[in-house]
Formats: sequence, structure tokens, C-alpha cells
Amino acid sequence: MTRWVVDASVVVPWVIPERGSEAALRIRDGYARGRLELMAPGLIVAEVANAIWKKCRLRGELTDQEARQALDLLEAGLPEIVPDAPLAAQALRLALTYRHPVYDCLYVALALNERCSLVTADEALRKAFAPSLGRIVLSLEEAAAELP
Repeated sequence: MTRWVVDASVVVPWVIPERGSEAALRIRDGYARGRLELMAPGLIVAEVANAIWKKCRLRGELTDQEARQALDLLEAGLPEIVPDAPLAAQALRLALTYRHPVYDCLYVALALNERCSLVTADEALRKAFAPSLGRIVLSLEEAAAELP
């Protein structure tokens, strides 16, 4: 069975329609049907909740009710959550080496530890790691295209 780490840029479009939702929903559906194993560091809950808040309060794209519904959808379909504290040292090493934020590096560290790929819609993250780590970081579109 395919195992992937997913980051907030993949999970936000699960709960709020936006660019990339079609591909993200294909991944979510594969997970819901038991065709994929998905995981993420605990940080993902705060990142997605914060994105919901931004879309509601800062951008006016969601009502309060829609924001609460998006959070309910998140809670109902979360990937397996892995504690991020044990990943912190490796994430910091990656951040220092690749000059990329630690919070993004937590996802990369988890993918490396689990010997699987990280799926992201964050092009800067993918570009930071793709040259040296190859397919350890997949774009959302690449991952969705791999699904049956």
C-alpha cells in the first residue's frame, strides 16, 4: 500500500474549496477508501486551523459557520498524526542545511523517517528539497496522477 506524508497545503484543499482541491480530494478519497496510508506531524492541525482562520477573518472568504464546518471536516478526515517532538532535531538539521523553515522540515523529516514521500502543493518546499532528495518530495499533481 502506498504511504505518504501530507502537509497542510494538501489538507487545506480537503476542507475548503480552492486551487488544487480536485487533486487533494483524490488523495483524501484514496485514504478514506483504505487505498493509501497518510500521515503528518501534529503541527498539521494548527497549520490547517490557522489557514481556516485566515480565510475567515483576514480574507473574508468564509463565514464563521463555514470555518467551523471546515474544522469539523478536518477532524473527521485527519491523516495519522505523528508526534513532532521526536522529529525536531532532524527537522532543525534539515532547516539549517536547506535554509528552509523548521515547520516545513518536520514534514520532510517524517517522510525520511518513514521512508516514504511527502506530498505538497508548496512549490518552494518541493524545489528546496527535490534536487538532493529526489522523489522524497512530490507535488500534489504528481501524487494525484499516481493514483489508480
